[in-house]
Amino acid sequence: MLSPLIKALPNGTRARRNSIDRLRRRITAALTKNKIGKREMALGNILRKLVLTFVALTVIPVALLRWLPPPTSAFMLRAQVLALVEGNSGFRLRYQWISWNRISPYAKVAVIAAEDQLFDRHYGFDLKAIGEAWKHNRQGKHVRGASTISQQVAKNLFLYPGQNYLRKALEAYFTALIELMWPKRRILEVYLNIAQFGEGIFGVSAAGEAFFAKSAAKLNPNEAALLAAVLPNPARLRVDKPSAYVMHRRLWILRQMRQLGGADYLKNV
Repeated sequence: MLSPLIKALPNGTRARRNSIDRLRRRITAALTKNKIGKREMALGNILRKLVLTFVALTVIPVALLRWLPPPTSAFMLRAQVLALVEGNSGFRLRYQWISWNRISPYAKVAVIAAEDQLFDRHYGFDLKAIGEAWKHNRQGKHVRGASTISQQVAKNLFLYPGQNYLRKALEAYFTALIELMWPKRRILEVYLNIAQFGEGIFGVSAAGEAFFAKSAAKLNPNEAALLAAVLPNPARLRVDKPSAYVMHRRLWILRQMRQLGGADYLKNV
């Protein structure tokens, strides 16, 4: 109901007052909308800058590592930090980059036979293996992995162990980048250089010297298969003191290597 004061005003005056009130409301609404728009624009700019920064900080290293040997990896740094925190004064990191031509062909085929037999055919993800692992894990049995060599490179090089969704999402992102920017041969070369084979032992060069007193180029099929046998859990499985499980897995890997065609398989990579 209109107040007595407004009622007392002449009709023309009330009309002008109403027009002024409507104009004031429109101006207030426009100013409020403008403030909200500015806040949204500022938030959008911040988000764009964050996304561009994230892309730059991830794409550039992946692009550089297409050509340059990694000086270290996330898993190597983690091992060093854990040794420091736990006071493990006897820990020694062993890692020596070697190029593709200095790695035994048996080592290359062995890790493919053990970890990713569709390596030359997928684009970073083995969807069938992922589906089977998901069904298996839903049944409450021991957790089964389904990571390809590309995924393992992404995880070992840039990330950390774990099963949370954030880590998995980052792993998928880095895997896609690696598959997009690196040829398969480079992916396998990096994997063989950064994979862990024992406490503080990373890469086939360090593993060959530590366990067999020979260079990675001279590894024979049995030695290569033994190294590949411990890849699922190098902290528990031992090359120097192989369990019955490791020896059984070594024999299985040797059979798979033959079925893949041995060193001739590498023509596909």
